[in-house]
Formats: sequence, C-alpha cells, structure tokens
Amino acid sequence: MSQLKKGAILNYITIFLTNIIGLLMTPFILNHLGKSEYGIYITIGALVGTISLLDFGLNNTVVRFVAKYKAEKDRIGLENFLATTMLLYGIISTLVVIFGMVFYGYIDSYFTQMTSAELEIAKVIFIILIFNLAIGLPGGALTGICNGYEAFVFPKTLNIIRYVLRSLTVVAILSFGGKAIALVIVESIFNILVIASTAYFVFKKLKVKIKLHQLSGKFVKHIFSYSTWIFVFALVSLFQWKSGHWVLGRIATPEVLTIYGIGIVLGSYYGAFSTAISSVFLPRATQMSVRNASGEELTSMMIKIGRLSFIILMYILVAFVFFGKQFVQLWVGAELGEQGSYETWLIALMIMVAYTLPLVQGFGNSILEAKNKLSFKAILYLTFMFIGTVAGAFLARSYGAIGMISGSISGWLIVQNVMNFYYHNVIGLNIPRFFKGLLNKTIIVVLAVVFISFFINLIPGSGWINFVIKGVTYTLTYGVLIYFFGMVNFEKDLFKNSFSAIFSRIT
Repeated sequence: MSQLKKGAILNYITIFLTNIIGLLMTPFILNHLGKSEYGIYITIGALVGTISLLDFGLNNTVVRFVAKYKAEKDRIGLENFLATTMLLYGIISTLVVIFGMVFYGYIDSYFTQMTSAELEIAKVIFIILIFNLAIGLPGGALTGICNGYEAFVFPKTLNIIRYVLRSLTVVAILSFGGKAIALVIVESIFNILVIASTAYFVFKKLKVKIKLHQLSGKFVKHIFSYSTWIFVFALVSLFQWKSGHWVLGRIATPEVLTIYGIGIVLGSYYGAFSTAISSVFLPRATQMSVRNASGEELTSMMIKIGRLSFIILMYILVAFVFFGKQFVQLWVGAELGEQGSYETWLIALMIMVAYTLPLVQGFGNSILEAKNKLSFKAILYLTFMFIGTVAGAFLARSYGAIGMISGSISGWLIVQNVMNFYYHNVIGLNIPRFFKGLLNKTIIVVLAVVFISFFINLIPGSGWINFVIKGVTYTLTYGVLIYFFGMVNFEKDLFKNSFSAIFSRIT
C-alpha cells in the first residue's frame, strides 16, 4: 500500500480518535478541574493560539517548496530553502517570546472577572504555552518536510501514538490530583518528544540536509508571497473559532468561558464527520478544475460531493436538535448545571446550523484554489468574520456566550450567501441546479425523520440507557429511510461497496 493511501487511512483514524477520545475526555477533565479552572485552561490556550499566527503560513509553504525541489531534484535549492526557512522560524520564535512577554504584563488588567488565584494559574499556563509555541512552530516545519517527501506514515502514526499516550497520561495525572498547570506541562513534554522523534526521522531516515548557500531577500519575498493567502485564511479561522474567547475573556467569568468553549468544541466536531467523507473525492474534483472542466461538469461533481456530506450532516443535525440537550446534560450536566448545559447545547446547535452550507459546498473551495481565485473569498471572509466578532462583542455584554456566538455566525451566514452569487456569476457554477440536486429525494426524508424524531423523543426516561434507546431507534429510522428513499444509485453503490469491503476484510 502506498504512503498516500496509508496516510489517508491514518488521517481517518486520527479524526475518529480525536472526536471519540475528545468526547470522553472533556467531562473527565471538566470534573477534575472544575468549571472555573477549565475555563482558564481553554481560554489561555485560545489566546496563545492567536499568537501562533506569527507562523505567517510558513508551515504549509514548507510542504509546497520541499515537494517542488524534490521533484526537480534540486538538492542545493532544497538545502538553501530549508536553511532560510529555519532562520525565519528563529526570528518568528523570538517574536513569539517578545509578544508573549508583552501580553503577560497585561493579563491582570485584561481578565477583569478572574480572582487573584485564577490570575496566577492563568499566568503560569500562559508562560508554559508560550514556550510550547516557540519550539512548536519550527518543530512543525519538520512535519512539513515529511509531507513534502510524501512520507506520511511516520508523522501521522507518531501523532496518533502521541494523542493516545497523552490522553492516558492526563487521566493518570488528574486521577492523582493534578490540575490545569500539570496538563500543560504534560503537553510540553509530549511536544518536545514528538519534535525530537520527527527530527531524527527527517535527518537520519530521509537524509535531509540543511545548508545556507545564499541568503536572498528576493527569495524570502518569494516564500512569503506564497504564504500570504495561507496566512489570511489562518486569520479567518482565528476569528471564526477563537475570537469569542478573547471577547468573553475580557468581560465574562471563567464559568461562562467553559460553557462557550465546550459549545465550540461540539460544533467543531460536526465538520469533521463531513470532511472525512467529502475529502476522499476532492483530489479528483481539483483535477477537473485544472483541466478546465465546464461549469456544468463542476456543478455535477459539487452535487455528488455535497449530497454525501448532506446525508451525514442531516443525520447528526436532526439528532442533535431532538436528543442533543439530553446528551449534553448527561455528558457534562453534572459540572455545568441545567442552564449551563442548555447554553452549551444551543451554542453547538447554532454553529451546526450555520456551518452546514459551507460544509456541503466544500468543493467550491477546491475550485477556487485550482482557478487561483482564493483572494476574493479570503478578503470577504476576513471582513465579515471581523464584523461578526464586533457584533458578537456587542451582544455578549447583554447575552454572554449566546450573544457572542450569535454575532460570530451572522458573519458566516452572510459570507456563504455572497459566495453563492460569486460561484454562480464568476466561477460559472449552476447554483440553482446545485440546490435542486442536493435536496432531490433527501429533503423529503429529512422532513419525515424530523416528524418521527419528535415521537422518538417522547420515549420516557432520562438516563444513558434511555438516550441509547432513542439513538438506536433514530439511527435505524434514518438509515432505512435515507437508503431506500433518499439516496440515488451512486450513493447506494458507495454504501454497499464500503460495507462489502469491511465484511471481506473481517472474513
């Protein structure tokens, strides 16, 4: 099996482990840290994640240039590029430390709703995470080198081992009374071990050499010209997922930060399930764009990929509408309380609803990339993510975490509607046909499942057994109805072939 196929399989394993272990670990960590310290833990992590933008998109740039020089068999060019990049990372790590030191001096005045004890915890966590980031950014370039060499198996396997061992270590430490500071120390230790292991693989196994042959300002400019739009999309992601932590960290208590943070985590899991399905088809779709496929051909592929995502997303979304409140209450209700659980459910639900259209139209981004038209989307997203954050900050003063997410997702919704006009009028996609094809047969099934789910939710009971009974009943109902009445032949064949492959391996 090729490195590419093995890498894809390991990617799905990573997604599965991240989601499942994450769901299991969240209530465990929350229970041992408490609402206040957990809120500090995730908020400081989000703030330090903001400083990671100083990477300027270099990590992805490493992959591209390493692959380019390797394909051209330009050993000197590769050595010089890597040496230049490491010098840049040295400067970036220094900037990370400087920015960290500056912000450290404002922690007391920024987090106005924290007690003195909570501020001390925040400061220690901040210092450790800044150190983590300063070594982690250049360390990430080593993984980029592996990907540029198409040596996917080692870094992805290492990441899985790290995730599992880190989770087991966290359980052990918390069980023996450890707190948030202990968790970030554990993260730092694993970070150092992974960087050291990856460095050994890169330099000893791949035989990569780093040597500065010539330091050229023009070459540095060329590197950053490629990474600029990657950096802009990193800014977009920052406003989309982390801006709420900045705002609420200023005006809300750590308990509110916990509710918001867990809602964000649940909402982000939603997209992972869709991406795991649709990403299989994206390389083929990108090839169509490169060979100048017609707008109608691209629309047909967009419908095919979008329907697969839509079927998965509607299964999750409808289930979360009817059974999500019960799940959140059982999952973290003991720590958050009834009102906190409700707000967490509502935040996650709002994200899922707003995130659905961008996910089912994920193929559109591949088309933009292939046609080199990402700039419009990047600027549009950045503008409205910023406006959404400002609106969220205004609403958060009156409505807390719910107000913050309401403002944020308003930006998402506006952007995606504008993008549909852009796809139709500039890119040449037939958007009316896309929606007609997307909803063909599936919308009737979804509405029927919504009706039936109302009655499934009336099954008396409140514990985990009751939740599982509802979940199994709902899954069987959705599965049977969507297969026989909601799927087209391609989707049925894909479903049957997937199960046949699994069964053949078992037998």
